[in-house]
Amino acid sequence: MTNRTIIHIDLDSFFVSVEQVLNPELKGKPVVVGGKPDRRGVVATASYEARAFGLHSGMPLVTAARLCPEAIFIEGNFARYREFSRKFMAILSDFSPFIEPMGIDEAYLDVTGFESIHGSIWQMADKMKQRIRSELGLCASIGIANCKVVAKVASDLSKPDGLIEVAPGEERGFLAPLPVEKLPGVGKQAAKVIKGLGVHTIGGLSRTPSHTLKSRLGTAGEMLHHFANGIDDRKVLPPGEAKSISRETTFGEDTRDRLFLEATLWALSEKVVADLRKKGKQAKCVTLKLRYADFSTITRSHTLRESVDTDRAIFETGIGLLERALAMEIQAVRLVGIGVSNLVEASRQATLFAPSTRKLEELNKAIDRIRDKYGFDAIQTGRVIRLKDISTQS
Repeated sequence: MTNRTIIHIDLDSFFVSVEQVLNPELKGKPVVVGGKPDRRGVVATASYEARAFGLHSGMPLVTAARLCPEAIFIEGNFARYREFSRKFMAILSDFSPFIEPMGIDEAYLDVTGFESIHGSIWQMADKMKQRIRSELGLCASIGIANCKVVAKVASDLSKPDGLIEVAPGEERGFLAPLPVEKLPGVGKQAAKVIKGLGVHTIGGLSRTPSHTLKSRLGTAGEMLHHFANGIDDRKVLPPGEAKSISRETTFGEDTRDRLFLEATLWALSEKVVADLRKKGKQAKCVTLKLRYADFSTITRSHTLRESVDTDRAIFETGIGLLERALAMEIQAVRLVGIGVSNLVEASRQATLFAPSTRKLEELNKAIDRIRDKYGFDAIQTGRVIRLKDISTQS
């Protein structure tokens, strides 16, 4: 492997930390960002004081309130979080132009050769932490290694407000004693399969034959074998264009009301397609997402013969996926979402129906202009009039 110096940096309890910067009275208290416990929703972020009570991201808010009655629950303000994230990424760009954001609060940096400017890689990382603390009031955890996967594990272990450097050649020894769940890419199902082989540590995973893992986990097994051995040739890549667009909503009450689910899916499809057209794209794949009352979640996808950018085409595909999913499950639905992927540049093809196609395109453009000027709800189709207070998240 080529000698590289990779940093993974992650802001600690980002949403909560921003709220504490904006309101210092929240510091040192159990704080939860995600919503009020009397409403449906899950924990987005919990302060370390709240985590001491067993709270964690993804936990239902009602459960969080039961475990920690004194917790302070906050709705959250994503506009503020995005502004802090923008400043965070700007600070990182002063240290290296090679940045790969991984969401709003973490990133990889390839700092190969740049560390000498600061004296050492440790000093460089420490300066990053100091600037983030002094300019944003936030704490960051950093992992340093010669590849992305080891740097990520190191930053996770360094939390909160830590810094761990794994020297070249020490990757396997660093990873070996850790439980397999600490390795990126090992989710609940993969962990279950791996433990079924009698393997519980990353070191044990590194010694498991690659062909055994591939037979149980497919191509992901080969990747995890490489990762367990500290081998990861993935480059730090700058952000590219969005590869997918999606919208979803969580219901106030679980439901199997077919008309309500269809109306919701139409409303979500309209917003997805509006985003699609705004980007000048068409999509070839539609994906339905459902979360049931027991929190189990499924996704179902369908690839289209031709790329599309119309509400009806996306919606009708989504409805087909919904019908098949509901036929297989008797539980009520907690969340529904729809997304598109395999995005391509929008192009109009000459067909026998070109005149009607052009009229539909002009209608869509007119609707988009009105919604841009007066708000998305300025025009509503009859199908979604019955919907009230549906909050969509991208």
